[in-house]
Amino acid sequence: MSTSTKTAASAAARSTGRSAAPARYSERVRAERRLGWLLAGPAFVVMLAVTAYPILQAAYDSLFNYRLTAPGERSFVGLGNYGVILTDDLFWRDLGVTVLITVVTVLVELVLGFALALVMHKALKSVRGLLRTAILVPYGIITVVSAFAWFYAFDINSGYVNNWFGWLPGIDQDLNWFADTGTALFVIIASEIWKTTPFISLLLLAGLAQVPDELNEAALVDGATWWERMRRVILPNMKAAIMVAVLFRALDAFRIFDNVFIMTGGAYGTEVLSLLAYRTSIGRLEIGLGSAVSVVLFICVLLICFIAIKLFKVDLAGARGGKS
Repeated sequence: MSTSTKTAASAAARSTGRSAAPARYSERVRAERRLGWLLAGPAFVVMLAVTAYPILQAAYDSLFNYRLTAPGERSFVGLGNYGVILTDDLFWRDLGVTVLITVVTVLVELVLGFALALVMHKALKSVRGLLRTAILVPYGIITVVSAFAWFYAFDINSGYVNNWFGWLPGIDQDLNWFADTGTALFVIIASEIWKTTPFISLLLLAGLAQVPDELNEAALVDGATWWERMRRVILPNMKAAIMVAVLFRALDAFRIFDNVFIMTGGAYGTEVLSLLAYRTSIGRLEIGLGSAVSVVLFICVLLICFIAIKLFKVDLAGARGGKS
């Protein structure tokens, strides 16, 4: 473009009182939003239709004193069920166990997942596909099958862990892993980490692929150490991927059910909120109280989403490339 043409374009833009760049940017954003709704809209509608009714029904049932064994004695109690569960020590103990499992699993999985993502990212092309497939195998196993496998491995009667690792301090033939809160939670958390770390590594690998090689090379030329490049170049550019990994995994870990139900059934201080809701609704047939626990669990999940989004403060427009 010649200088005279540029000058004419600038004069035209000034005469209309607006710049051409923002118009192009807004048009691109609108196109991306339309495409996003077209692609995600059908799935969103289906998910909303499937999940909206149970959520609303649970919220409605939580306002009643309602037992399946006496449906004719159903009575409205308002927020009374919430008062019962929030003043119960069992609820707060189960909440503490749930938070403990969530925090430990997410933190450990972030570290291990990032290490695996680095290995997969730097692996030779000849073995990259095989390596990624091998790492993702645990995540492909059904959760119930994985939980039973871990249970039988650590079981005092059928397990092999006590035989194989009897040489370690504190482990012997008579160690019952599921008869103590600490050891039972260790097995539950270890099984969760083994099962879902590949999922975290896959998300972080996608984030690593978005880090510009030019920035890494420039930092290397400037004499930056590995840790400095990691802290100032790689991690800041992976912020969006890290937020998605933390958010998805925290929501999943907070709703843990299968592993606890299969391994301990909530005994020895290992009960979590989802299992409490199940035992209250299905075991004791207290639909009102069970629904109240479920609603509180749902509120906690929303709170986790809010905290994660506010904590990371990710600019998604910038993460997807910003203006161009």
